[in-house]
Amino acid sequence: MRQPFEATQSASRFDVSVKTEGGGVTGQAGAVRHGIARALVEMDESLKSILRQNGFLTRDPREKESKKYGRKRARKRFQYSKR
Repeated sequence: MRQPFEATQSASRFDVSVKTEGGGVTGQAGAVRHGIARALVEMDESLKSILRQNGFLTRDPREKESKKYGRKRARKRFQYSKR
């Protein structure tokens, strides 16, 4: 989560407190990293190129697949019964 600060040498300038909900630990850490990077760009536009090169401004596009009709979940099928 500190990677955007380390890339821009601004770790000592800010104090961050974050509360996350949902997803896993890795997903939450990635979301916080993305949010910190966006906040840094909003404060100083010159940091955008550094953060973009390191991939901190790219949002992870993966989302949960929606449930399909006739199934228990998105891909789970009902158990096959021969008899």
